[in-house]
Amino acid sequence: MDIDSAVVRHNAEKSRYELEIDGHLALAEYVLRDGVMTFTHTESPPALAGKGAASKLVHGALLWAREHGLKVRATCSFVVAYLKRHKEFADLQG
Repeated sequence: MDIDSAVVRHNAEKSRYELEIDGHLALAEYVLRDGVMTFTHTESPPALAGKGAASKLVHGALLWAREHGLKVRATCSFVVAYLKRHKEFADLQG
């Protein structure tokens, strides 16, 4: 499976977003409190390094947050950097 056809899944039970490609799982963990989703950790396995998996994962998570009227904060360095590069999500930061 290629990155373009992979689907970001929201696993609310585990408070994370997941992206599985060829049996490798990338994940973005969060804490949800008072309408604010705080991203705490993003992890992408070495097999997916450099393929854009983490970016696709975070993009999908941010779209989900927007669709559900949530604000976003990040303590995870990857998400902090992603938000700095992608100003189209500035409206979510709170």
